[in-house]
Amino acid sequence: MSMIKEFKDFAMRGNVVDLAIGVIIGGAFGKIVSSLIDDVITPLLLKPALEAANLTKLEELTVFGSVKYGVFLSATINFVIVAFVLFLIIKGLNAAKKKEEAAPAAPPVPSKEEVLLGEIRDLLKK
Repeated sequence: MSMIKEFKDFAMRGNVVDLAIGVIIGGAFGKIVSSLIDDVITPLLLKPALEAANLTKLEELTVFGSVKYGVFLSATINFVIVAFVLFLIIKGLNAAKKKEEAAPAAPPVPSKEEVLLGEIRDLLKK
């Protein structure tokens, strides 16, 4: 029974749950980026290049008949978009963290002993 309890404690730890949520959201975000490439960028921006090659999809670009560099090009564009979005997210989180750190903490209130010692010091200076 203790092994099951240990596994349950491990699986329900905050980091594991956060990682699982991140993977699921990442997969969904990957589908959105793929759709952006296939349905928006390719038709709008790459259409003249594809028409010149007599193709309709970026993935159909080939060299020597079997090397599909269009698939690689599409994956590269996907990666760049995902990396840029993650960069923007991390940059925003870092900016928010800097604002929290920038707020100076209130100086600690001196204890009664420190106040008395300060008064004694001031009297001795006079």
